[in-house]
Order: sequence, then C-alpha cells, then structure tokens
Amino acid sequence: MPLDAPLIDTCLDGRAPDVKGKVRDIYEANGNLVMVATDRISAFDYVLGSGIPDKGRVLTQLSAFWFGLTRDIVPNHLMATDPREYPPAMAPHAALLRGRSMLVRKTRPIPIECVARGYLAGSGWKEYRATGQVCGITLPRGLRESEQLPEPLFTPATKATSGHDVNISEADAASLVGAPLVRRLRELTLELYAFGAQHAAARGIILADTKFEFGELPSGELLLIDEAMTPDSSRYWPADQYRPGGPQPSFDKQFVRDYLEEIGWNKQPPVPSLRDDVVLGTREKYLEAYRRLTGQELQP
Repeated sequence: MPLDAPLIDTCLDGRAPDVKGKVRDIYEANGNLVMVATDRISAFDYVLGSGIPDKGRVLTQLSAFWFGLTRDIVPNHLMATDPREYPPAMAPHAALLRGRSMLVRKTRPIPIECVARGYLAGSGWKEYRATGQVCGITLPRGLRESEQLPEPLFTPATKATSGHDVNISEADAASLVGAPLVRRLRELTLELYAFGAQHAAARGIILADTKFEFGELPSGELLLIDEAMTPDSSRYWPADQYRPGGPQPSFDKQFVRDYLEEIGWNKQPPVPSLRDDVVLGTREKYLEAYRRLTGQELQP
C-alpha cells in the first residue's frame, strides 16, 4: 500500500482530544467515545520524534479483528469502525478517522493491567532472574530467557499514567479492586490468551505475552476495552525463528529499541527522531503481523 505521512496529532471540531495517550487520542461523543489511533510511537516511556506510517491503522484494525473473534468469551466496547456510523459532528473528519478509529462505549476502567504470560520474557524474565518469581508466583529453577512456562500466568500490573507499569501480585490486585473481580479478570485474561495463542500458532506466530484492559458499565457488566492483542500490547515472535535462551526477533518496536541503543540515547529528553530505514522496517513488522494474523491486507 502507498506510504502516507504519519499522523502524529489530531484536532477534531476545533478541539484537542479529551484524553491524549501515548498513541490514542480520545474524544467524548454523545455519551460514548471516539478513539483515534495515531502513528505516534513510544520507547523507554517517551513518545519519539518520528511516527510510523499506518501504525494506527494496524492497531485499530487488528483490535477490531480480535474484538470480533473473542466476543463470545467476553463482550467488548466496540460499537462501530465506520465513521458514517459515528455522531454527526464527526462527519467532517471521516477521511482522517477511516481505518484508524473506533466508536466505543464509555466505561469505568478497571485500574489494573491484566497480563497473560506464556513465555518468560521482558520484565517477567528480569524478575525471575532476581527472585525466582514473577508477580509473587514461584517458578521452577533453571528456566531460560524466552522459555515457554509450564502454564500461562496471570500477572496483573498497576496502570501508570507515566513511566513503567508496575507488576503486582494477585493479592495486591485484590486489595485494589476486590478478590471476586480479580478472579473473574484472571479467568477472562487466561481464556483470551489461550484463544489468541492458538490462533497465532496456526499462522506461524508465537504469542509470548499480552495485556488486556477491562471496564465496567453502570450496570456492572464487564467489557474488554482499549485494544486487543496488537503488537503494541503483545509480544509476538515468528515461530520458525524461536530459539529459547535469549531475546527473540519480534513483530513490534525491536527496530526502534535497537536503534535507540545504537545511538546511545540516555532515555531522557530531548527525544530523538528515527532514521528512515528504522521507520520503514518498523512499519513493515507491524504490517506483517497484521497480514499473518488476519489473512487480510490492511484497509486504507
């Protein structure tokens, strides 16, 4: 598909987003929300000076794909992805919104990240090396980096508005939102992960870990919200290159992280921009993940 300039910022109806995240701009719309996935990319907790063309489209369309496949496991907040079905005030912005936005139900977000880990990587690997545990769960001795775990783990984390999310135990999560809700979140998280991992495996991809967010409607109904099993919220590895015992090639920001380490950035402002080859390589990884997981081409 042709390469468009990355969308870095949005301004709809002459107003700034009601909520601006690292990637998504969120607008209130007739009691619901319009979530716009920009092409911003973050690394080491900072939004970088370059965007990745089409990244927001990948995140939106892949989330919509997973929301459709998993609605029998848990309902979700997605109402529409066609701007023609959005509130009339959004009509003038249809060209910008098409392919990279969702109209979603507004919920009360549950204040914990729900992480499922099938493999020992990332912060889980670091914690295991230091303590032999992950989020208070003791694991067998002698596991290697990227090794498949004896069984998938539910490892909640606190949701940080800035900086890294902090891994916590189930007991800590229960103290925040109550034990019955944590048990339900654990059940849903592991069921969603098992479904996603099986689907990915059939397409030659390992879903090493992923995180979900949930919200409650005024009725108390629990919904899956935000995004679902995207390269931003998940660790995807090509199965044919899997070699436990070290880091794995992945369908995410690996090009970006490697470049930032290469240039010796101190992970403090000012944030750097990215070389063109890093931008294009990262874009292709996101597109490849989308194609392989969905069996479709990204919609413009």
